[in-house]
Amino acid sequence: MDWLSGPFPLIIGHRGASAAAPENTLAAFGLAAEQGAHGVELDVRLSADGNVVVIHDATVDRTTNGAGPVSRLSAAELRALDAGMGQPVPTLDDVFQAFGPSLLYNVELKDYGLWGNGLEGAVADRIGAYHLHNQVVVSSFDQLALRRAQRHLSATTMTGTLWMSGPRALRHLLVSAPADHPHYPLVDEEYMAWARSRNLRVHVWTIDEPDEARRLANLGVHALITNRPAEIAAIL
Repeated sequence: MDWLSGPFPLIIGHRGASAAAPENTLAAFGLAAEQGAHGVELDVRLSADGNVVVIHDATVDRTTNGAGPVSRLSAAELRALDAGMGQPVPTLDDVFQAFGPSLLYNVELKDYGLWGNGLEGAVADRIGAYHLHNQVVVSSFDQLALRRAQRHLSATTMTGTLWMSGPRALRHLLVSAPADHPHYPLVDEEYMAWARSRNLRVHVWTIDEPDEARRLANLGVHALITNRPAEIAAIL
């Protein structure tokens, strides 16, 4: 299965099955698969030694037993931290090695900046190393990061524009991305007509309420990103 095939809407575990397991860990990703998710959303940054590591925040303080910026810790130092339930902070290699093509991946770039720090190229390199071009969507709130990513990615790897406020046309001003990733309250019939007119894939976040999931599925979104894959899978 890839992002262009399979049942719709696809169910994507937000940081894995993060309502029941520590976010952005192998345990959370494995649980999402067990709960019926077709794929997982995960966040990536560069470690001090240039490895792509899976963690949401710029520091490790909230999600681990450590402290300090991710960018000042090596991948080995990050792996030595406890991200909950004894789980380490994984690298993107760890995730791809564990699950390979059995899952779809929404890889969100979290290192922003005018010039970038090499994250986009490093992510593209890891995707290529595991031959997962069709299984990955690379997304970001930062349009410049997406532009840089597109220079490195295979033509078959989608990019997605994340947004939660402001005029939607501005979200595609600097980059032409085939997927749109809006916050779920922004999605209604008028929005879907706009997205269809531009042939955009619509991947919506973060949906944990059954009624909202039904509403969005009936509108024709392509993917629902949720903290609770089992509950959303059950109603769809």
